[in-house]
Amino acid sequence: MTHPCPTLISLRFPLLSLGGDLSTRKQQVDSGVPQQPGGRAGRPAIQLYLYRPSSVCIVCGMDTDAVAPGPSFARNGVEHGLYGEFTDALNERVRYSVRLTECALTIQKISSSSDQNKVVFNLTDCVGCRAYNGEDEADVGAFFSAYFYPSKRRWMSSGTARQRVEQCFRVALVQEPLVNLQEAERWACAIRDASVLQKSRRDGVVYSQLPRSCRVMLLVNPQSGRGQALQYFYGHIEPMLTEALVSYTLVITEHQNHARDLVREADLSQWDALVILSGDGLLFEVVNGLLEREDWEEAIQTPVGILPGGSGNALAASVHHYTQSSPVWGEELLLSCGFLLVKGLVSRLDLVSVHLSSSRRIFSFLSLAWGFVADVDIESEKYRHVGAMRFLVGTMVRLASLRVYQGRLAFLPVRDTPQTGQGTRDRATPSTPPKSSSCSSQPSGPNSSPNQNSCHSANSIQNTAHNSSNNAITTMTTEPRPANQRGPRDSLLPDLEQPVPEHWTVVKEEGFVLVLAMSQSHLSEDLLAAPGATADDGCVHLFYIRAGISRPALLRLFLAMEKGAHLAIGCPHLVYEKVTAFRLEPRSSEGALTVDGERVDFGPVQAQVHGGIARLISG
Repeated sequence: MTHPCPTLISLRFPLLSLGGDLSTRKQQVDSGVPQQPGGRAGRPAIQLYLYRPSSVCIVCGMDTDAVAPGPSFARNGVEHGLYGEFTDALNERVRYSVRLTECALTIQKISSSSDQNKVVFNLTDCVGCRAYNGEDEADVGAFFSAYFYPSKRRWMSSGTARQRVEQCFRVALVQEPLVNLQEAERWACAIRDASVLQKSRRDGVVYSQLPRSCRVMLLVNPQSGRGQALQYFYGHIEPMLTEALVSYTLVITEHQNHARDLVREADLSQWDALVILSGDGLLFEVVNGLLEREDWEEAIQTPVGILPGGSGNALAASVHHYTQSSPVWGEELLLSCGFLLVKGLVSRLDLVSVHLSSSRRIFSFLSLAWGFVADVDIESEKYRHVGAMRFLVGTMVRLASLRVYQGRLAFLPVRDTPQTGQGTRDRATPSTPPKSSSCSSQPSGPNSSPNQNSCHSANSIQNTAHNSSNNAITTMTTEPRPANQRGPRDSLLPDLEQPVPEHWTVVKEEGFVLVLAMSQSHLSEDLLAAPGATADDGCVHLFYIRAGISRPALLRLFLAMEKGAHLAIGCPHLVYEKVTAFRLEPRSSEGALTVDGERVDFGPVQAQVHGGIARLISG
């Protein structure tokens, strides 16, 4: 096994003595055809570089037995890497030596003998490379540009964030423009091939890969957040897609449920991925549109991607968090998610099937909230113009008039979840609208009392809201839709009007400040609500805060949540459980109920997780 980093041996030959094209000349050298060493003054010459494998890579320090050359290098005839000398794209007097290995692109000024001017770019940070002619038609040289997004320290604050770096070189080996362009393209192709093989992967995560010639439907909600989604697209995402040679079709949504209707009827064979540049609400539409198709089992396998363009951007923050990178916000988060998109790694995504009191079933990828969190989400809508700060403003307002919400909660802990088919029945569709529902434990024997742990809740309460913004919190009953008859079976859930099975846990308390069920790590860009969550861990992270907590204590919890430290505080009112199913029954008309930030029918609700049934572009 040889290492990709070679020892350089250079030979110089007169260009005219070799004859033929580049491939012919290479064959002559490789076959041992005698060549005239050197050339007469003024005659164009070509510098050929041969390589002898080295025992240790001076760039990455890897042992010869640690890495084998990748198949892409063998296919392109550059099994041991590439070396070349080129001029700066803007200053022909500055020359660089450029070395490509399987793991890095190393650049150094030729005039310098010190390693201080050596720059090593990791190919895991490379999104693409292209070759092209210059704007000056009289220039016989060609160019190639490589695009990197390495994590670098911020100028004014701690931590790191991805920053764009372009490395451009001028190729002028001979006086023939076409030959120079072919050489530039050879380098560009080799860099692209090498970067595809270098991707950061997390241990224990099963990945698939988007095709290199990826076709993306990119849906943008121009009204999301502060109305800057299109500006973000043209300023950051479109250039990155161009650099990575990703083809896309831009769709600007025009009204609520536009994306939902579109993906429900679209010919998905035309697309390799569906990408959303908006808040979490637009992805909610896309996911539910896919699961309303007749071919939902195949459709839900279509990879989806998220680019933050809204106020909360919880899934985007979660995707970035899963890469184990430093926390980022705003445009830095956008750049991080854009980078993950063009790298094209796809992992599994859990979805949660949610049954509403109206007998409708919807699917969630993020959260279900009732009480304090849901009220802040709804009431802060009026502060949308300040962006993500709306949640801070809403939190302070709601803290000033803290409420206690009456209801009952029951859940199925992960540890008590039966195997498929044990103790529950499969059910493809939700039940008919119930007149009442119960969190009581279902009796399983002749000595069981029918009133044990019983509690009942009327479901006649309705709560609606309207908003013209496509990304706004909206009611699910604005336009009545038929119940979702498609999607995976909910084998863990009884009918909503029936008591929960006796192996479920029924919470004794009936007074809550909030109930929050999380499928991802982040509740918003700056709230790490479930630090132990991953996109495909197969469970719901259930939090609830019991009545009796003081305002200062609640505020401390949310401040600690910014760094995911709220569970370490030891607050006696906070309870955290990993569950696979749960049921919530509000008993009063106060408060709102939200799913993925979207307001839904108020009343009894139950949900079950379906592990890994969707696909998410992540890292």
